[in-house]
Amino acid sequence: MFLSGRHIRYVMFAVVALAVFYFISSSSLPLPGNVVSKITPGTQEPDGQDKQDTPAPAEESEKPTSQPAAQPPVQPASQLANATFVTLARNTDVWEVAKSIRHIEDRFNKDYHYSWVFLNDGDFDDTFKEITSNLVSGKTHYGKIPREHWSFPEFIDQDRAAEVRKEMKQKQVIYGDSISYRHMCRYESGFFFRHELMNQFEFYWRVEPSIEYFCDIPYDPFRFMQDNKKKYSFVLSLFEYKETVATLWDSAKKFMQAHPEHIAENNNLDFISSDGGETYNLCHFWSNFEIGSLNWLRSKAYLDYFESLDKDGGFFYERWGDAPVHSIAAALMLSKDEIHFFDDIAYRHVPFLHCPNDPEIRKERKCHCNPDDSFDWNGYSCTARWFDTAKLEKPAGSQKKH
Repeated sequence: MFLSGRHIRYVMFAVVALAVFYFISSSSLPLPGNVVSKITPGTQEPDGQDKQDTPAPAEESEKPTSQPAAQPPVQPASQLANATFVTLARNTDVWEVAKSIRHIEDRFNKDYHYSWVFLNDGDFDDTFKEITSNLVSGKTHYGKIPREHWSFPEFIDQDRAAEVRKEMKQKQVIYGDSISYRHMCRYESGFFFRHELMNQFEFYWRVEPSIEYFCDIPYDPFRFMQDNKKKYSFVLSLFEYKETVATLWDSAKKFMQAHPEHIAENNNLDFISSDGGETYNLCHFWSNFEIGSLNWLRSKAYLDYFESLDKDGGFFYERWGDAPVHSIAAALMLSKDEIHFFDDIAYRHVPFLHCPNDPEIRKERKCHCNPDDSFDWNGYSCTARWFDTAKLEKPAGSQKKH
């Protein structure tokens, strides 16, 4: 029996369809990672393995250990940390702040929608609120700093403070003659975490105007901090200007002697002192980027520390920065394994850049930074010292000097 042309076409179509069905059903090609994560967010690691319980901190060893691995991609809202971004700014900073927001949103927060707290020693105007709220994918909160947190304390000798500013201006110390910079450093050291808008949160991510992020962040650093019991983190570290902290270590030692109960057993004194605590070596984490625990900053240990330093007057009689203040506190009061270096977060705050050395990270995260410009392993950076004193294995390529 001869088949008509129409019947032949039907038979050919059926054969092709069966072949395609067989190929699909028997194929061993894996689904792309981003598809898997969207199907079951937060339940699998990027390689498809079941998510493991939070690992216990490793015991200290003479052999360097590795930092904990990153968390899996996007979690549903119910799994987000109780956290916020926080920015200290004025109305005139609006476009620089807008730039920072775009970097954070494009590289990370568009998938998570974390809130953002903006703090100002004055009132935010409608323009600032409109522009920033339009850019932030989460909720925005705007707060005014109480006057008592942004002014000279009663115990400060105004004449002495003015004389110091005059001398520092003559010596061309950076921000040496600035009153507002001193208020900012004191506020970031001891008060921002006590603002009423911050009380609802447990973790913060500090963001300053005009910063840049160069790589995608395909996991939640807040959750990483929470799940790995981290309390402080950084991406850049360097030496402080000696002229600005002449007596800071004397005040820190006085605090240590008065409150030995606040000093962690597995502390990292060696990161901030090269002679067993006799002097301060000026190393500090650059605090314009930091992700940290608000509960730690609100703790009695940290508050006792800040109150002790504040009474000594160095924020005004010298020019103590919040970076060395935070760094000394973290090195003394936190265990080494409670501090984390975010090697995979590429970040720039003029004039310094952190860019991952690992080419695979830069490829996967769509980075657009040049690792040769990275500051990390420069002789003026303290990051290598932190790895050595924390007894951690340095990231790949870290031995290269830039």
